[in-house]
Amino acid sequence: MKKYVLLFSMLFAFPAIGQKQVNVQSQAWLGYFNQTRLTNKWGIWLDLHARRTDFLDRWSTQIVRPGITYYANDHLRFTAGYAFARSFPAAGLHTVRPENRLWQQILWTSRQRRLQTQQWVRLEERFNRKIANDQLLDGNNFNFRFRYLLNLMVPLNRDFIEPNTLFFAFNDEVHINAGKQITYNLFDQNRFFVGLGYQFTKGLNMQVGYMNQFQQLPSGNHFNSNNVLRVFVFHNLDLRAKK
Repeated sequence: MKKYVLLFSMLFAFPAIGQKQVNVQSQAWLGYFNQTRLTNKWGIWLDLHARRTDFLDRWSTQIVRPGITYYANDHLRFTAGYAFARSFPAAGLHTVRPENRLWQQILWTSRQRRLQTQQWVRLEERFNRKIANDQLLDGNNFNFRFRYLLNLMVPLNRDFIEPNTLFFAFNDEVHINAGKQITYNLFDQNRFFVGLGYQFTKGLNMQVGYMNQFQQLPSGNHFNSNNVLRVFVFHNLDLRAKK
């Protein structure tokens, strides 16, 4: 029962977390997301991430994540892929930790007057290189991670999000760990974002705003609360032959 109470409090950031040790940091995240539809049923996915900590002082994370997408229809798609990530050490340390990751995702969207939504459920199989005393070791630590994202976009100067539309963006993504090597941090992190976006063309928009990343570390009683300036570019291409 105690585990469920702790998980509930982590997800909703109740004041009880103030009794734990929380490290507050500032970061900047840059991201590029591309979804390219090749045929009625198939497409490719690619997202790239560059993250800096202490705002822009030093590297935090780099990620390259390609995938193959199957389109069930215009609003429902399934993607599977591979990701390679590099996690940079805390100040004073030198060893960069590599991670190989498989991932599978179900994504669905809806488009209504004054509201556009996107949701996904993602499963990741994470192989993190073992590290000790600022040195890489042989072998990997393995765990699963489940992610759920809810993204809401509200057009501000038009009824629908179309070229030359300014819109409000809100999203929240919860990450949950699983696996034999997960002991104290079943809850991994929560990412809460609010910001503004601009739709330049039918398939290109940029979103800029504030994100709080609240993360529980493997020890269970240490947490990171990252205040993040987030700048993401979303680029959707349709290469199907025009009739």
